[in-house]
Amino acid sequence: MVLPVAAALLFMALTWPIWRWLWGEWMGNEYYSHGILILPVALFLAIQRIRLDKQARADSLLDNSVGNSMGILLLGVALVSFVWLLNQNAYYLAAFAMLLMGAGTLWALGGLSLVQKLFFPIGYLAFMIPLPFVERITLPLALFTGVCAGGLVRFLGVDVSIVGNAVSLPNAELVIGAQCSGINSLIALTALMTLAAYVLSGPLWGRFLLVLLSIPLAMLGNILRVSSLLFVARTLGAQAAFVFYHDYSGLLFFMLVFLLMFPLTRLLQTRTLRLDVI
Repeated sequence: MVLPVAAALLFMALTWPIWRWLWGEWMGNEYYSHGILILPVALFLAIQRIRLDKQARADSLLDNSVGNSMGILLLGVALVSFVWLLNQNAYYLAAFAMLLMGAGTLWALGGLSLVQKLFFPIGYLAFMIPLPFVERITLPLALFTGVCAGGLVRFLGVDVSIVGNAVSLPNAELVIGAQCSGINSLIALTALMTLAAYVLSGPLWGRFLLVLLSIPLAMLGNILRVSSLLFVARTLGAQAAFVFYHDYSGLLFFMLVFLLMFPLTRLLQTRTLRLDVI
């Protein structure tokens, strides 16, 4: 018991700069505000996985030294990579190296079977790491959303003109910015769908499709949100659309898209919970 506790404390001491960086990103980066929830979810899944398979855990502790040596090797490579990346201020890459360090530590202490059992909780932690290219795709995604939303409201009879990111209504002039990209909803919904695919039983193809469908669903939800925003601006004016509706409509449409997951799980034959993981 002493060795695992000591290893955990040493791991936290070494990786503290990354945890501090992650906290700052979760608190200040609107695209990754969900990141603070990923760690407790992953810890819960890991604890449940071990608790529900105590015998397998006991067997994993008896793995041969050769298997554990591979864990030590992984830990060593990940540690060297982590230190180098941290010195280069490549925090997001260092965060991924940190996950490998965690996997190597578990492998060295508990054997390969323990890592296999905890593969998903460890991998799920990747959703808490901000990626640098996310901000680069927000504007193109926002422009795409604007074109689709403009086409939809024109089809429904609203007189609207969209040139680039400039939107012209008879009573208002609007600008489609990065905040209209829906990237935060896309990342959060993908994380939720991935979690659902893990805890639900069913064919592999159905669970895989559940994750893939999170991308078009998030984009659809955001297009409908921007379309409704244009309707509000046309009916009540730009002030009403952006002072009140803009701030609260994102959560509303995210919840509507999330609710679509339930009929999707039935369609994809992934309806029941897996008792071996929760």
